[in-house]
Amino acid sequence: MKATVLGAGRVGAAIAKDLARDGEFEVTVADLSPSALEAFDPALGIKTVQSDLSKSEVVAAAARGADIVVGAVPGHMGFATALAVLEAGKPLVDISFFEEDPFELDGLARSKKLVAVFDCGIAPGCGNIILGYLQSILDEVASFECLVGGLPLARSWPFEYKAPFSPSDVIEEYTRPARFVDHGEIVTRPALSEPELVDFPAIGTLEAFNTDGLRTLLKTSKIPFMKERTLRYPGHIEKMRVLREMGLFSKQPVQLRGQSIVPLELTSKLLFPMWQLMEGEEDLTIMKVAVEGTRGQAKVRYEYDLLDRYDAETKTLSMARTTGYTCTSVVRLVARGIYKTAGVSPPELLGRAPGCYLFVMQELAKRGVVFRETVTG
Repeated sequence: MKATVLGAGRVGAAIAKDLARDGEFEVTVADLSPSALEAFDPALGIKTVQSDLSKSEVVAAAARGADIVVGAVPGHMGFATALAVLEAGKPLVDISFFEEDPFELDGLARSKKLVAVFDCGIAPGCGNIILGYLQSILDEVASFECLVGGLPLARSWPFEYKAPFSPSDVIEEYTRPARFVDHGEIVTRPALSEPELVDFPAIGTLEAFNTDGLRTLLKTSKIPFMKERTLRYPGHIEKMRVLREMGLFSKQPVQLRGQSIVPLELTSKLLFPMWQLMEGEEDLTIMKVAVEGTRGQAKVRYEYDLLDRYDAETKTLSMARTTGYTCTSVVRLVARGIYKTAGVSPPELLGRAPGCYLFVMQELAKRGVVFRETVTG
């Protein structure tokens, strides 16, 4: 099959390489950056096309020759890119963390009998697949909590953070109001709120805070308690809150010496070089999913723990591995016809479908991304 990957960033590149590894797909990667495209080893047989994916007609042209398309563009481009792919009549698996509601594309996907899986990364993504699976085997689910973070292995002043994916998407996480479910009601809090220290034996103490990671779960899952929280090294939250409260993440222009300046653009220009992971710099992904529910008359608690590290052999970042390989597992599910429900499918719906959860977990394990499951009760 012919697979086209839109976006050749760190995660997009990991997706393309993984899809090309076993000969199941002819892979094409489209991106505007010549350096990103030139980085692919010719021995992989990946075709590269320089394309301005901010233009819908270019996206449509890139998708036209594909049997399946992967969306791996920055979040602010994600919805428009997905729309163009579906209008071109191609099935889509997407990891773009865009703020628009993907269900707005459901009618289009259904009318064209296309599978469209969104938020198909590690979180949202893999955590949703786990929840969907547990919803299919438990009589009732009472609570869902996901703690997740991508972190540099080496902590460096002042932020003790590096961005393994689009830094603009990270800032969106720090500014977009966070929604969670408490006693069956959707509650909204500021991002970065309610910090909490959490101990992880292999890493140490991290701080967790509210982010808007539930997304489609707010519509698809009637669970009384649901929460997604992001993990960072202690001290990072306070620095980000100071920058935000100063207005440095604002998109509203300010006047300075007769010029109109967008604070977020200036902050990004100064901040992003400090957040860039250098060649060979290692990272890790830590994640805990906890689900409580009932089977028959018995209460049961499932915990899934993941600690993944940079792959020195392939020079692949952990966050690119965990996000990208979840995505490629789902691409294979769709390409092989194992999952073929037309319309918009968030990953929790895919997780409820027979065989899909096990397939994804096995594909991840083959690549060294292993969740440890603990069941109590």
